[in-house]
Amino acid sequence: MNSEESIYKMIRGLIDDDKKSFDDLYFYYYPKLYAFSKTFLKVEDDINDILQEVFIKTWDNRKKIKDVETFNAWIFTITKNSVVTYFREKIRQKDFESRVRKMAVGELVFNDSLEYKDLKERVDQLVEQLPEKRKMIFKLSREKGLSNREIAKKLEISIKTVEDHMLYSLRFLRNNLKDFEVLTLLYISLFL
Repeated sequence: MNSEESIYKMIRGLIDDDKKSFDDLYFYYYPKLYAFSKTFLKVEDDINDILQEVFIKTWDNRKKIKDVETFNAWIFTITKNSVVTYFREKIRQKDFESRVRKMAVGELVFNDSLEYKDLKERVDQLVEQLPEKRKMIFKLSREKGLSNREIAKKLEISIKTVEDHMLYSLRFLRNNLKDFEVLTLLYISLFL
């Protein structure tokens, strides 16, 4: 069977809910989509996150694949659209962070540096109340600046486990800092 026939077979299998075909397509297309994405993005973690979304969309939309011959264009279009969405989100996030920083820094610097000191002490106390593993993951992320992938590798756990611990840590902090002003909470979520 030549390459074209095997790709055709994998795509037909994907449409018919065959997970092995999906895995085969993943291993066939991942390097191609990675190289394609790398022309736009330089950060490996970002590319991996985008490609994970692409393959989730591929699986979720497998029943919508009507023409096997156009699958190649279809999956590259999904990848291109995901990269564009990534850039849009980054631009929105940077714009939002910039506006909040201006407000938060102005508020904290010009109004009351004691408020920031109190806030920092309170955050430190709350972080110490986290379960040991969660505390370690939180500190590796916020104090050491490690990415979720780096933390997962260092602690030999899954990235999903790291993400869950971070989610619960931030939720715990937000719930226990309700007595501080909204601007301060924004500052914490951006700079912690």
